[in-house]
Amino acid sequence: MRSTEQTPEPEALQGARWIPGGEFRMGSDEHYPEEAPASEAEVAGFWLSETPVTVSQFRTFVEETGYETVAERAPDPAMYPGADPAMLVPGSLLFERPAEPVPLEDPSVWWRWCPGASWRAPWGPGSDLVGKDEHPVTHVSWEDASAYAGWAGLRLPTEAEWERAARGGLEGAEFPWGDELSPDGKEAMNRWIGMFPWEWLGGAGQSDRPDTVPVRTFEPNRYGLYGVTGNVWELTSTWFIPGGAIAADCCGSGGDPGKLEASREPGSGIPRKVMKGGSFLCAENYCSRYRPASRIPQTVESGTCHAGFRCAHD
Repeated sequence: MRSTEQTPEPEALQGARWIPGGEFRMGSDEHYPEEAPASEAEVAGFWLSETPVTVSQFRTFVEETGYETVAERAPDPAMYPGADPAMLVPGSLLFERPAEPVPLEDPSVWWRWCPGASWRAPWGPGSDLVGKDEHPVTHVSWEDASAYAGWAGLRLPTEAEWERAARGGLEGAEFPWGDELSPDGKEAMNRWIGMFPWEWLGGAGQSDRPDTVPVRTFEPNRYGLYGVTGNVWELTSTWFIPGGAIAADCCGSGGDPGKLEASREPGSGIPRKVMKGGSFLCAENYCSRYRPASRIPQTVESGTCHAGFRCAHD
């Protein structure tokens, strides 16, 4: 078994939590196919930020470096052959709530490409970040998250590290706090309440529409980590390998050309990374992936209104 000895807290990760190394049961055989098979995994001890990177933290990075996110740049036409040139402008993906029930087989019904949407304008032109300093930053791609981590002297966690941390030492539990979705009838995370994607019944700390909430709105897990499920999906450094055992790629952080090739999205050929933990758009009737075992692919060039990241350090 790998060492669990705690190293000094890195200066760049103020408020970080030490995640003890060891073996744990990763994945799930009870939910979505991409989570199976549940397998034994092992990680070394590491530090992880207690919250996702916030708007305030990301703003500091941008102000000090002049960094421009992928959503703020015009897409490379070579990556999107045959695309309408009018769509090849800076922008990002936004959720748009239908006014009535719709079939759940076609996500394009509630997703739209929005020119001008970015981390600065999370709901498109005319929106802003007033009151959102402590919300997780969104509309960040894997490239953006990696740039932030590099600037801070940190890195993104692997999928196995992230899941080990999110479980908080509760082996086999459905959620970071146990097996009950809403313990004692109280919400424990920012999730969609109602029939997705049209009926939204609100939630703790919510605005007048589905959205992110401040990163410390709900209680932390047993490792002291806030918001590991719900609120925003979190990017990892692991390539998404379809059809493979989760544990087989648990330590893949991007240097293996074979894993990169296997991760490419059918059709576009764009590589994909693993995202974990679900978001405020996950509901009981659709995409109930607000669990440590959950995982979905995200193309490396894309950001959305419901995805963010947190950083790790050895």
